[in-house]
Amino acid sequence: MTAQAVPTPPATGPATVELRQVSRWYGNVVAVNDVTMTIGPGVTGLLGPNGAGKSTLLNMMAGFLAPSGGTLSLNGRPVWRNHDIYRLIGLVPEREAVYGFLTGWQFVLSSAKLHRLPDPVEAARRALATVEMEAAKDRRIETYSKGMRQRVKVAAAMVHDPQVLLLDEPFNGMDPRQRLHLMDLVKAMGAAGKTIVFSSHILEEVERVAGHIEVMVAGRHAASGDFREIRRRMTDRPHLFKVRSSDDRRLAAALIADASAGAVSLAGTGLEVQAVDFRRFTWLLPRVARDAGVRVWEVSPADEDLESVFSYLITRST
Repeated sequence: MTAQAVPTPPATGPATVELRQVSRWYGNVVAVNDVTMTIGPGVTGLLGPNGAGKSTLLNMMAGFLAPSGGTLSLNGRPVWRNHDIYRLIGLVPEREAVYGFLTGWQFVLSSAKLHRLPDPVEAARRALATVEMEAAKDRRIETYSKGMRQRVKVAAAMVHDPQVLLLDEPFNGMDPRQRLHLMDLVKAMGAAGKTIVFSSHILEEVERVAGHIEVMVAGRHAASGDFREIRRRMTDRPHLFKVRSSDDRRLAAALIADASAGAVSLAGTGLEVQAVDFRRFTWLLPRVARDAGVRVWEVSPADEDLESVFSYLITRST
């Protein structure tokens, strides 16, 4: 019998996933439409409402689904029909891709053996410890809670220490302590140079974990970047600021006289100002305050958060 060759371990270092005009359709249904993006080391949040194409995109990144059009590569190498790429990628699907009759230990150990790791037992032990599942490792998976099943799926996906980890709605079903632990783990792996992509439709998860955001709406790539950067690029929508000063009424009158402030209203704790022209407003405010003899104590954006960005993008894209 001829011995099977053991694959050469993958090269270490940063990993970059590139999508160029990627589309995927099922008959007449377009799930992903002409998406171009580059994802590098760190934590990237794939944000979008249910049905936006997030799961389809992750499955194409993992090489489990062929693009109907466009190209998708990892470090310049094609992902589709490239079995060697699986040594570099770990995927945690949203659906329950586990065997209930196996124990958590058997499930993770099987993944380690399939990757032909030199010490599968130690790799499985380390992965289960990382997700804090040692105490329940000898129980059958069918007895696990939803959050426990999520964690054992993460352990199986990271058992071979992949450069790229793809997580589809990973925090679903977890209790608050489990969610915080996995969030911290994801952030730590991203800080260590791993390329982490996780999908979510929950704003708080993305805002808390991701350093970079890719927004999907109705199968299209709607925006990219830090959510504050995305917000600042929205020049076609007024920016809302809260302003506190020594004389709010006098400052309001001075701002209304300039066209860069579309609306000014007195609130209980200061002014609310809609800036039609963001650049002019940031230039104008200190000068107007100085000329009016008013001291400005605080200026803060009232709508530069992920919720306002997301709501606006959905409204604009649908």
